[in-house]
Amino acid sequence: MEQYIVSARKYRPATFDQVVGQHALASTLKNAIATDRLAHAYLFCGSRGVGKTSCARIFAKSINCLNPGKDGEACNECASCRAFNDGNSMNIIELDAASHNGIEDIKSLIEQVMVPPTLGKYRVFIIDEVHMLSTAAFNAFLKTLEEPPSYVIFILATTEKHKIIPTILSRCQIYDFNRITVPDIVEHLQKVAGNEGIEAENAALNVIARQADGAMRDALSIFDQVAASSRGKITYQSTIENLNVLDTGYYDRLLDAFLDCNPTNALLIFHEVRRKGFDSQFFLNGIAQYMRDLMLAQSPATAKLLDEPDDIIADMQKQATRVEPKFLYRAMALCNDADLNYRLSTNKQLLVELTLIRIAQLLSPSPTECGPGEGPILPIAKSQAPKATPAPTTPTPQTPPTPQTPQTSPTSPTNPTQPAPTYKPAPARTTNTTMRVGAMSMSASRRDQQTTATTRTEPVTPQGVDSAWNSYIEKHPSDFALTQIMRTAKPELNNGHYQLALPVANASLMAAAIDQVIAFMRNELHNDNFSFTLETIEGELPPRFWNERRIFDFLLQQSPAFASFCKDLDLKLL
Repeated sequence: MEQYIVSARKYRPATFDQVVGQHALASTLKNAIATDRLAHAYLFCGSRGVGKTSCARIFAKSINCLNPGKDGEACNECASCRAFNDGNSMNIIELDAASHNGIEDIKSLIEQVMVPPTLGKYRVFIIDEVHMLSTAAFNAFLKTLEEPPSYVIFILATTEKHKIIPTILSRCQIYDFNRITVPDIVEHLQKVAGNEGIEAENAALNVIARQADGAMRDALSIFDQVAASSRGKITYQSTIENLNVLDTGYYDRLLDAFLDCNPTNALLIFHEVRRKGFDSQFFLNGIAQYMRDLMLAQSPATAKLLDEPDDIIADMQKQATRVEPKFLYRAMALCNDADLNYRLSTNKQLLVELTLIRIAQLLSPSPTECGPGEGPILPIAKSQAPKATPAPTTPTPQTPPTPQTPQTSPTSPTNPTQPAPTYKPAPARTTNTTMRVGAMSMSASRRDQQTTATTRTEPVTPQGVDSAWNSYIEKHPSDFALTQIMRTAKPELNNGHYQLALPVANASLMAAAIDQVIAFMRNELHNDNFSFTLETIEGELPPRFWNERRIFDFLLQQSPAFASFCKDLDLKLL
């Protein structure tokens, strides 16, 4: 009986043409081999399961092939290729830096560097997870990496390039591996299923590809798991049950409840999901992902970012026509806030339920903080008797009515034809604000909810705006994500108008809460005409938006004294 081999090993690529999802990178490496333009050190970077180590092995075999093809591929027939395929090549040495990360391991490797190849032109050293090397090991390796013997080539592989010291990076040619797209994974899984004689539904393979999150190795492992329980036929239903994946039908039903402003149905769906054993935070993140997909589906330019088959994209686009962008932005913001507070919450079920209720009220006409509402109920004017139809009168602009003229009711004996006074509220004012996010634009229509007919117009100063801005931050500590964004920037006066500039990700969250912020500031400033526009920042972020890692790296680059100080004390940013 033939021994079973897992698909991740059985279908590991042996040539550049078999590498999935890295066509441009594989072509570059083949051209380097074909033209004999080889560097002495390479750094392969990327997330797990995208082919870094596989490409390193194929590259090592190809440059030692005795009869390489014109396209740079190995022949797989010469003595060097056969030795590599059999796993006994003396010219290719692999080191796992995760378990051999000390200075003694590097010294042992340096000793092996001095031994010339026995077959072929090069000795290739593949160091996997190189970011795990200690600082002392990195320093011991620097000189050899910079000036190795002519017959030595180093290939370093890492999932965390930011942890590698700059002196190592400067000595390598750096290749960034892409996450493998869902269509590419599905196509490869279809070939594997055909080779294994397994019937697989395309929708099931799509679920597996999404669960793999861009890693082909993970996709093949999940495929084996589902195939083992499906007995030769992989269906969509068996796949979601085996992988404990929540069917999108639940999110479609949840959207119906949100659009109907029906929190009861939303809660019933949530408890149905909980009874099936799904984690509450998993469900919460699923809602955010579903809303994000609907947002992308609303524009043909962004629909391709969904990484879904055409039929699923068409369904999402159909659903997306039912909702306004503003609803999606606010729903995502509420899910994001709940996710941030999930770990700190002592009643996690209640947190999710409150989030569902708030999303279900976003389109409600009731005057709550969750939805735009109709505004406060205005007082009804007092009347002495039921209103009668007023007698028609001809307006005379030249002689306006005298304020002292007494007004009587229609039933008054002294003036039976005089109309009764009626209360006419001031019309609501609407202002439009546009925020550009990448290729998308969104317009939010705001209604200033006035409790009186008088418009407040006290003068607005930059100092007053700063004070109102800071007051909002102090009075809303529970809106942690929003207030953290507000601490990084504030509206600035520009050509007579206030503008707030934020990175794209922060601008989306601010857009969801901008009505509430402006309403608060108008009350603080006693000015109902105050507003500010929201602008996005593209390209390099200003220093005020830098995180700790970015600041630390900047200081290392700009201050040799600081870099030397950190190196001497072996200081690292955790």
